Amino acid sequence: MRDFDEFAAAAARPLLRLGWLLSGSAEQAQDLAQAALVRTYTAWHRVREDDALAYARRVLVNLHTDWLRRRPWREVAHAEPPDAAAADPGHAAVEERAALIAALQTLSRKERAAVVLRYYADLSERETAQTLGVSVGTVKSVCSRALAKLRASPLLRAEQELARTTSGDAS
Repeated sequence: MRDFDEFAAAAARPLLRLGWLLSGSAEQAQDLAQAALVRTYTAWHRVREDDALAYARRVLVNLHTDWLRRRPWREVAHAEPPDAAAADPGHAAVEERAALIAALQTLSRKERAAVVLRYYADLSERETAQTLGVSVGTVKSVCSRALAKLRASPLLRAEQELARTTSGDAS
């Protein structure tokens, strides 16, 4: 029991971040992380200690996929940026995050999961493939397509243009 408590304390934050990047919602991320930890706990006797985080990530990705399948097709996740008039020094970072979440939501669930695991959870191609249950080649091709979509995304391009004009780099 103590081993799981230590694992849960260490894994909660990375799982919450993964859930947020996949779903775009803080509330959904909390639900996903909590459910992943509950399922990991119920299978704790089968989970190898060195693979526990990988197991929990896989559970979270599966839970998110199940949630997307059950969600009404008309529902669209929106990451609304905060009021542009805000004078908060962290305002640009918040807008960049909101634009990134909105752009991630335009990807298919498979593309979003691959990009989030590979680049935000900082997993290797092999670890990403194991987590998603696909081959390394599939991870490479899915990530390549997804990154091309993100590069072409007007949501991110507009944010990059805004950053350039506000920093004085635009000439």
